[in-house]
Amino acid sequence: MADETTAPRFEAEVDQNEYLPEGGRTVDAILTVTATGGPAAGARTAQIIIVDVSGSMAAPATKIVEAKKATATAIAALPDGTPFAVIAGNGGAQMVYPGEPGTVPADPRSRDEAARAVHSLWANGGTAIGRWLDLANVVFAGTDADIKHAILLTDGENQHETREQLEKVLAACEGKYICDARGVGHGWVAEELRLIASALLGTADGLESPAELAGAFAAMTRAARSKTVADVALRLWTPAGAVVRSVKQVFPRVEDLTARRTEISARIGEYPTGAWGAESRDYHVTVDVEPDAVGEEVLAGRISLVSDGQVLTERLILAKWTDDTARSTKINKRVAHYTGQAELATAIQEGLRARDAGDEDTATAKLGRAVQLAEETGHTDTAKLLARVVEIEDARTGTVRLKRRTPGENTEIIDVRSTKTVRVRRQKED
Repeated sequence: MADETTAPRFEAEVDQNEYLPEGGRTVDAILTVTATGGPAAGARTAQIIIVDVSGSMAAPATKIVEAKKATATAIAALPDGTPFAVIAGNGGAQMVYPGEPGTVPADPRSRDEAARAVHSLWANGGTAIGRWLDLANVVFAGTDADIKHAILLTDGENQHETREQLEKVLAACEGKYICDARGVGHGWVAEELRLIASALLGTADGLESPAELAGAFAAMTRAARSKTVADVALRLWTPAGAVVRSVKQVFPRVEDLTARRTEISARIGEYPTGAWGAESRDYHVTVDVEPDAVGEEVLAGRISLVSDGQVLTERLILAKWTDDTARSTKINKRVAHYTGQAELATAIQEGLRARDAGDEDTATAKLGRAVQLAEETGHTDTAKLLARVVEIEDARTGTVRLKRRTPGENTEIIDVRSTKTVRVRRQKED
């Protein structure tokens, strides 16, 4: 029987305080976008699994063992017809399955062949992640799938190529495929995984134990299959004289899109949001407009989601000038909430860097502020993670003491999860 599901439907709502004081310029708005329904007929996902096989994956051996199990599990779950491939990465990149760059449709025979090829992997060599991603780009170029998704697993720092080399590869891969990056063990670097996920519009996270790999791989492949609309962009129109200060995704994680603007015209720009399934995301837009007279109202922006030239949903951002101080100074609750969440991510990252550098005063101040912000925004998961590195004396004031380092501690998980956010419910402003 044919699939009778319909294409996803996009809906959007704007939260803002429209009122500005006399002479005021800055307009903040939170756009909540929700996609429901689907999947769209004919949407097809190609899947590549990139497995770190550097020498450190054998220390302890459970890492390479569990990585192979997780890869085999993900392959077994692929629906028939799904184009897929497996890449092994160390100081170079090698095709595991198929033997030459390309993909193979999933079926009982190809899944069995791939699982046997993965079983024969062993750990040796260094780490050059850009080369892994570059090979994935070559492989994806050979498929016409609507959604192209890669899983990248590493346990180490990108030691055998420069940051500039990695960034060059990411620039070449940008817009070509999505990549979810995961770290396991104690040698990977949160900043590198976030860099990859940011450029390739995926997610970054760390695993507490190699035993979590199978579940993580399964979850990522399911999430990729749920994406039904590829290459969705956030389009922002602003009036003459306006300046776009920032465009950020703020839920489910903080992602600054400002520098990724593509000029459509002098007053219209687009920002990439990647592929969508049935999900909801929030964006924070800040625009400076030319001041107008008290009592006047202007359109400060028109914001929409577009895909393949089609507008999926659209909303307006307004600005009204008033001499009523109570109105103009009222802070929109959602704008304030997400501003705090962005500050929380920065405080965690800066605090951990200072701790690594031995600057205990800065580390204490930054991590204390992070604890305070986690308390204020209801980010209980982050608060629990922070408790691994600080003794919390008073969360409301951010009073903390640094803990002594312990053997095998992994602060990279705290770092990589710093950009995850919690949502505050939408509610009508008084």
